[in-house]
Amino acid sequence: MAETHKLKSELGLITTIAIVVGAVIGSGIFKKPALMAGEVGSTELLLAIWVIAGIITLFGALTNSEVAGLISETGGQYIFFQKMYGEFIAFLYGWSIFVVIQTGSIASVIYVFSEYSQYFFHLPRLPVNVENSFIIHIPFIGNIFPLENLGVKSLTILVVMILTSVNHYGVKFGGGLSLFFSSAKVLIILFFVLFVFFSNGSVGNFHSNLPVSQLTNGNLFLGFVAALSGAFWAYDGWNNVTYLAGEIKNPQKNVPKGLFIGTTIVIIVYLLINIAYIYILPINEMAKSTLVAADAAVKVLGTVGGGFIATAVMISTFGTANGTIMASARVYYAMSNRGMFFKSIGKSHKKYFTPSNALWLQAFWTALLVLTGTFDILTDMLIFVSWIFYMLGSYGVFILRKKMPDGPRPYKVFGYPYVPIIFIIFAFFFIIFTLYSDIIGYISGRYRIINSLFGLLLLLTGVPFYFIFKKFFKTKLE
Repeated sequence: MAETHKLKSELGLITTIAIVVGAVIGSGIFKKPALMAGEVGSTELLLAIWVIAGIITLFGALTNSEVAGLISETGGQYIFFQKMYGEFIAFLYGWSIFVVIQTGSIASVIYVFSEYSQYFFHLPRLPVNVENSFIIHIPFIGNIFPLENLGVKSLTILVVMILTSVNHYGVKFGGGLSLFFSSAKVLIILFFVLFVFFSNGSVGNFHSNLPVSQLTNGNLFLGFVAALSGAFWAYDGWNNVTYLAGEIKNPQKNVPKGLFIGTTIVIIVYLLINIAYIYILPINEMAKSTLVAADAAVKVLGTVGGGFIATAVMISTFGTANGTIMASARVYYAMSNRGMFFKSIGKSHKKYFTPSNALWLQAFWTALLVLTGTFDILTDMLIFVSWIFYMLGSYGVFILRKKMPDGPRPYKVFGYPYVPIIFIIFAFFFIIFTLYSDIIGYISGRYRIINSLFGLLLLLTGVPFYFIFKKFFKTKLE
């Protein structure tokens, strides 16, 4: 086993809940509602999508909680897949976490932090002809523009390095930072919502609609799928806490509790802030907005409102990125300690007891992803790949009940087998319709690349690496 210094169990229930909330509430809720409004054109449908996505996410969290209580090791979902499906699927999951899912999430969340920082200072960018002069073409996928919006990308990379340094110095330090930022972001959002409800909004906004001809896709069904993808992006990250299971006190009980309580808090907060957006902004204004939270705040608080919400977004995204960076590195650490990744990545720091090598490898790959594309390319790409594994993870509950019938289960999924089955069916159709929507969007010229296929391409690059690691690095753990 590569590990020379074990990680410490220092995180309690409150911090566990904070990590769940902090990992989920990030950039999506401040940016995606505007795009979603343009996709569906109806306030009722928009709120319904947030409710549907929230319920489905909760079903996934409840299902995942049973497995988290049964298997409480650092590496979380990677270890789950190893027990469920064996080494190959587990490796592909860990590889996808590294190449697209979590690193893409870190990149996209901090990208929004950098975008909102421009409310306070201008970030330079190259002339358009220079930005478009360097293009990387990927056959059957599309084009990426590394020099596009270089000022925002540069700040994003800088913040990635800063937060990686923070987590290098100890899980308790990183966990404390997550608790602080999670609390701060929820309080700021609730303050904003309360302020909006005492402003001169309009209840009539809840019944306003856009004509179908003005929808982004020009098609309500494709719009619904695209909007649902946006909502799932905002809810994504709920299972990050499982990666830290080995560093949580009494993980068999605290991880399931943290998942359930944290996910429930997120659903309530998301519904409240979307109701606030709609109360202050008609659907046509929401659909045209680029920074919907800032536009809503300006209407309520005047010029001060823009600064307030920009600060809120920056606090929120900073905290989310910190939690994601902290949790995700534990997956590569666990892979290495099972001989399925570079040996040095499985070593913890002699002084700080953190997976520092894994953290820095993650940081440098994230920096490369930042250069490949914008926020929406990264989020659409990672959500598609994430849901393939969410579906497999939920089906794994049935597998483990057969494989490990007598294993300790401090929590059994509520509504079994219906809750897992509903989640699996929903995930399957979501994956199919997302791929269809992406292909149609590319053919029509709306998308520069087929995001879901790009994500699949990155996932499949793990196949040759699996055989390389299995042959040259695999350590027998008996």
